[in-house]
Amino acid sequence: MHPRPVDEDFRLSLWRRVREYAVPPTTIETATARRRSGDWAGACAAARVDVDLRLRDLTRTHGAGLTARVRADLRHLAPDLLRWHMPRCAPDGLLRPGLTVPLARYTVDEPDGPCPVYLVVRTPPAWAAGGQRMSLALWDGDRLREGYRGHPRPRPGRRFRFDLHRHLWDARRAHELRHRSGADGPDPRDAVPFGPLPPGHPYAVDRWADEARILLRDAGRTGGSVVVRLGARRRLVLDLSGDGGRPVAEPTGPAAFRTTPLLPDASTHVVPDLALLRAGAIDAGRLHPLVASALAPGHPVTPQPSPRTGQRPPPHRPVPGRPAPRRPRRRRPGPAGPRSRRDQAGGDAGRTDRHPAALPPVRRPRPSQAGLPHRRP
Repeated sequence: MHPRPVDEDFRLSLWRRVREYAVPPTTIETATARRRSGDWAGACAAARVDVDLRLRDLTRTHGAGLTARVRADLRHLAPDLLRWHMPRCAPDGLLRPGLTVPLARYTVDEPDGPCPVYLVVRTPPAWAAGGQRMSLALWDGDRLREGYRGHPRPRPGRRFRFDLHRHLWDARRAHELRHRSGADGPDPRDAVPFGPLPPGHPYAVDRWADEARILLRDAGRTGGSVVVRLGARRRLVLDLSGDGGRPVAEPTGPAAFRTTPLLPDASTHVVPDLALLRAGAIDAGRLHPLVASALAPGHPVTPQPSPRTGQRPPPHRPVPGRPAPRRPRRRRPGPAGPRSRRDQAGGDAGRTDRHPAALPPVRRPRPSQAGLPHRRP
């Protein structure tokens, strides 16, 4: 493994590897073909997304009207695009384990009042994240709770939520990525240092005010403050009630953090695809077709195979004047392999089919390497 250059941005190098290996072009082509034919379950299977929901149970508990709305969203769900935009963790770029990400929220009128029903996608816990599979389910907290047993966070979270960013999974609204990501605006790396943020920060500061208004409107508010998460112990308060939504850096306590709406990570950071294109670290042809059509409209959207995972290398061609390399000879014990000279002479010294103890030992993997292909596919 070659060492990483000192001046290379670790975040860009991480996302470049993720874009190269996480979602292969064959997965995108298969899932897109099945989605366009109306087979949303087959598209989920092609993108390694398990379906843990039953529309019959939804009809029985909340009526046929909600089932029709959920079925319409499932028909336009692009599971390959969803896997493309899912949160990941360093340093391997694997899916962040133990998440419940809401994709859509539906409000149903019940006798006790409005009841929210969520369409969620879950990532497995860390101890079961070897296959890098995801699961699609419904959640209302009472009757629709498929796939929640054994999950560390079965409820929809506030930090990672896609219900306010349908362009990250809905093929009908994938074109909104250009506006929501701020592709037509200035590069945050060239902006003036803002408050506690250092120069060259990866945050979409110019989009915070608009994204905060969308968050407050979804919560039924016209103004107020939202909390922006900058790190494990860094918070910033964005106040929209005053001077045009100017962010104000204030310390927030645990109580204020729980009661104040939290700006999702999809709104806080710059979209990785946009950051890679601006830095020249990736070509638009290697992006997802829906992402490339939004961020680079004039570029062809046909995915190209990766140079490292493309065709097999050409066969060896002998060089004139040099002997061809000899291939190792395969030896098979027993009657299926070639007979030795002693066998041809009629002796029993070379016959190993009668003596199991004389067979070569079988090489077995170590216990630490037995499950490595499953943990790191």
